[in-house]
Amino acid sequence: SLTVLQAIEDGLKRADADPSVKAVMICGENGKFSAGADIRGFSSPKRRGTALGPIVSLIERSEKPVVAAIEGIALGGGLEVALGCHYRIAHVKAWMGLPEVTLGLLPGAEGTQRLPRLVGLPAALDIITTGRHIPATEALKLGLVDEVVEENTVEAAIRLANKV
Repeated sequence: SLTVLQAIEDGLKRADADPSVKAVMICGENGKFSAGADIRGFSSPKRRGTALGPIVSLIERSEKPVVAAIEGIALGGGLEVALGCHYRIAHVKAWMGLPEVTLGLLPGAEGTQRLPRLVGLPAALDIITTGRHIPATEALKLGLVDEVVEENTVEAAIRLANKV
């Protein structure tokens, strides 16, 4: 939602400007990272606000380490947010993917550029063109996430942020 995008932008800008902040962690709520955009909003009249692509680029450009704590699902724009982060921690039961292609849509926040950089072109093409959801264990093998945990992902992301 526009509210979430604005909150991410504002929070990241505040963190970058605050010398006491050493790292940033982005997490979801209620056991889910993000399912991406609600496609019902695509037919609504355009509203002013921040777009996802520039937010993901802002995350990627942060001079402070940004860690994604992925629980539940990171799909579509949610995965693209995670791809913009410098590090990704996933719960063992998490799933990731770019399912919008099954609706005839291409990922719109540069997921098609960032994913191949992390996992290589063959694996990225499979994920992008099929829209399949991959489990955290496969994401780890592919290099999409840096660590898979069975415990609280927020705590694991904080530990990683303190390390880096």
